[in-house]
Amino acid sequence: MVRNNRMPKVTVIIPTCNRSASLRNAIASVLAQTFTDLEILVVDDASGDNTREVVEEFKESSIQYIRHDANCGGAVARNTGITHSRSEYIAFLDDDDEWLPNKLEVQMKVFEHCSPQVGAIYTGHRNVNRETGETIGIWRPLKKGHIYEDLMKKNWVSTTSSVVLKRECLKNVGTFDERLPSFQDYDLWIRIAREYLFEYVDEILVTYYEHRKKIWTNHGALEKGIDVMVDKYAQSKELKKNFSYHYLGLGERCLMNGDMKKGRELLRKGMELYPFEIKHYLNWGVSLLGGEMFRASHRMKRMWGEWLRKS
Repeated sequence: MVRNNRMPKVTVIIPTCNRSASLRNAIASVLAQTFTDLEILVVDDASGDNTREVVEEFKESSIQYIRHDANCGGAVARNTGITHSRSEYIAFLDDDDEWLPNKLEVQMKVFEHCSPQVGAIYTGHRNVNRETGETIGIWRPLKKGHIYEDLMKKNWVSTTSSVVLKRECLKNVGTFDERLPSFQDYDLWIRIAREYLFEYVDEILVTYYEHRKKIWTNHGALEKGIDVMVDKYAQSKELKKNFSYHYLGLGERCLMNGDMKKGRELLRKGMELYPFEIKHYLNWGVSLLGGEMFRASHRMKRMWGEWLRKS
């Protein structure tokens, strides 16, 4: 593909690895944007499928294909895209998500009229089950302005696929932390929020697909990501409390899968971060009764929750 020499307003970075089928739809959703002053950088993190052929199906000069010789992870792939980008603004799209056609147009109009202190704009998204096509939930943005303290409590910005940011943010606070196999986006939002304001568009402009190959299903990557985040922001009591619940959730998943030793280890990490949450101790206690009893107790809890919602 011959790269267009004209300087675009927005660079769209799509990191990808072995997801050629969903990648095709992701690229198509960018090409369908009503805002067209853009370039698309597809960063192939050493895929073993037909990713290159899928990208080459699109003949637009705005698309550039970049390939890693070895798999390096999402943070490195995004940083490769940032290094090759040329524009004033940068947007990210995961290879298994899609944009609604007016997403970039709406966000760029907000940039035209908002405070120059705004560094990033994010949107709402619809969560969809990839296998069934069923809408699982709607995520709407709630926090804007100085949101650094808010981000210590929760990742209010959510998915990378919704964000457009100014290149200058990355020059001032750095790019994605390549030590993080998970939570790379959350970490970047925190660093940007120290220096810039956040704004949002209260519209659902991204389709976020949930499936079994999301990073959230990789327990090892999640644990390492949590460990690094806790170490980086150890001075924040709020973030430690926040990530104690991440340990709790990951520990519950391990216990549900029958890995009792790892599950209890993760619960212990959660207790150490925030020893005032009764759920840690309840899960620990039930886990001592064995995997089957733990799974049965959680099935009962889900049934009880569903009954309460319906009543």
